[in-house]
Amino acid sequence: MRTDVEHANPWDRRLGFWWIAEDHPDAPAVVDSPSGPLTYGELAGRANQLVHALRAHGLAPGAAVAAMLPNGVELIELSLACHQAGWYLLPLNTYLTAAEVATILDHSGAAAAVVGAPYAPAMAELADHRPAPVIFGVGDVDGRPELAAVAAEYPVTAPADRRPGGLFVYTSGTTGRPKGIRRRLPDGDPSEVANAAAVFGRAFDFRPFAGPMLVSTGMYHGGSHSYYMAGLHVGHALVIMERFDPEGALARIETHRVRSAYMVPTQFNRLLALPAEVRTRYDVSSLHSVVHSAAPCPLEVKRQMMAWWGPVIWETYGGMEGAATIAKPGRWLEHPGTVGRPVRGVTVSILDDRGEPVPTGESGLVYIENEAGFSYHNDEEGTRQAFHGKRFTLGDIGYLDGGGYLFIKDRAKDMIISGGVNIYPQEIEAVLITHPAVADVAVIGVPDADWGEQVKAVVQPAAGTTAGDALAEELLGWCRDRLAAYKCPRSVDFRVEMPRTEAGKLYKREIRDRYWQASGRAI
Repeated sequence: MRTDVEHANPWDRRLGFWWIAEDHPDAPAVVDSPSGPLTYGELAGRANQLVHALRAHGLAPGAAVAAMLPNGVELIELSLACHQAGWYLLPLNTYLTAAEVATILDHSGAAAAVVGAPYAPAMAELADHRPAPVIFGVGDVDGRPELAAVAAEYPVTAPADRRPGGLFVYTSGTTGRPKGIRRRLPDGDPSEVANAAAVFGRAFDFRPFAGPMLVSTGMYHGGSHSYYMAGLHVGHALVIMERFDPEGALARIETHRVRSAYMVPTQFNRLLALPAEVRTRYDVSSLHSVVHSAAPCPLEVKRQMMAWWGPVIWETYGGMEGAATIAKPGRWLEHPGTVGRPVRGVTVSILDDRGEPVPTGESGLVYIENEAGFSYHNDEEGTRQAFHGKRFTLGDIGYLDGGGYLFIKDRAKDMIISGGVNIYPQEIEAVLITHPAVADVAVIGVPDADWGEQVKAVVQPAAGTTAGDALAEELLGWCRDRLAAYKCPRSVDFRVEMPRTEAGKLYKREIRDRYWQASGRAI
C-alpha cells in the first residue's frame, strides 16, 4: 500500500475520505469487521451506489435518513452516502423501544429508515404513522427491501450534484423527552469538507496514515461516529468489533497494532476487571491516542489505565450540542480528575442559579459558549432552558481551578439533596467501582420522610460474587473508610445488570423511577 507517512508533513497532503479514496483506492479502510475488510475505493463505491439508489426512491437534499443498525460497515456506507448527497444521517440508539423510535421519526420527519434485522420489531409501529418513511432492511427484515440488493442495481461511479450532508442526533431518547440536534448543512464540495474534517483528528494526534483505529463502542452513538469518521478522514483503517468484550479488544489491539481508539469508561472498568495474567498476555504498546468521553471516568480507574497503557488516554468533555474541553494525557496527570481546558473558540463559565459567575474553585452549572451555537429541533422551550444569553449548559455541575482546568462533579439532575446538603453521586460511584466485588454501580437519592432523600447504592456484583447482606455491609464499610459520613449510602440493593448502553450511558432515571413510584411520590 502507498502511504504518505514518509512525507515531511503528511498534513500537507490531500486528506478526507473522498480524496484518500481517489488517491489511494487500494488502501485499507476497514481491516476487520463483522462483514469483512474493505478498501477506500470499495467503500466509496458502495456509498456512491447508495446515493443513486436512495435518490431513485425520492430522497431530496435536506432529507433525514434514520438508521438502526448493528456495528459494521453498513452504517459507515450510509453515513458516507448522506455526507455527499446533502442528507442528514439520523443514527438511532439500538436500545430504543418501538414507541420511542416512532416518536423520534415523527418528530424528525425522516424520509427513509434503514433497519438491521435484530431491530426490526422496533419498526413495527411505523406503519400506522403518516407520513411513514421508506424502510429498507439490512439482513432478513420481513416485508422490507434489502438495501444492499437495491443498491447493487446502481453504478459505483460518483453521483452528480454532490453536496455536503450532516448528522441529526437525538439525545436523552430513553431517559426523557428526546431532543434533536440538526445544524444547517455546510456549503461547498463534500471532498473539501471531508478534508477540513480531518482537523478534528489532529486535535487528538490522529496522525495521517499512522495506524488503524479500534471501533468497539456502539456505532450509533454520535460521539463514536465522530471519532471513527475522523479516523477514516486521516487514513486510519478501522478495526470494528460487533460488540465489545475486553479480551477480544486486547487481542485486536495486538493483532492489528491498533494506534487510535474511542472508548467509554465502562469499557475501562471491564478491561481492568480481567485477571492480571490475561491483561499481561497482550501487547498494547502500539496505542498512541485513546479518546474517552460520554460518561464520567472515576479518577482511580483512569489512573490504573494510564499505569497499564501509558500516557495515551485523552479525554474530551461536551456533547453533540458542542465540544468544550480536551484533557491531554500529560495535562491530566498534572491535574488528576480534570476534563481539560477549553478548545479553541470555546469559553467555559461556571454560573450559579441566578446566572451569575461563581468564584474560582466553587461549583455551579457549567456553561459553554462557542462560535457555532445550536438549537434543539422544533423545541423552542428546550432550547430556551439550555441557554443563558449566548451560553448553553448540558446540565453538569463543575468548577474551574486557577489554571482554567474544568472539573465535573455530577449531573445537576442526579444531585441528591439530603437534609439540605448537596451530595454528588458520581463521587460515591467512583469509590464503589474500585471495590473488586462491584462490576457496575448507580448511586441515587430515594425518598426519606425525615431527610427528603437518602443515599442508596444499586450494585451489579462482579462475576462469581454472591450478593446479599454480607456484601452490602462490606460495601458500606468500604465507603465509610473513604468518604465523609453524610456521603455514604444508607443502604445497598443488588441488580443482575445495570441499564447501560454500549456507549457507556447509564439510564439512571429508570433505576430511580422504581423507588419514587413505589413511594407514591413524584420526582
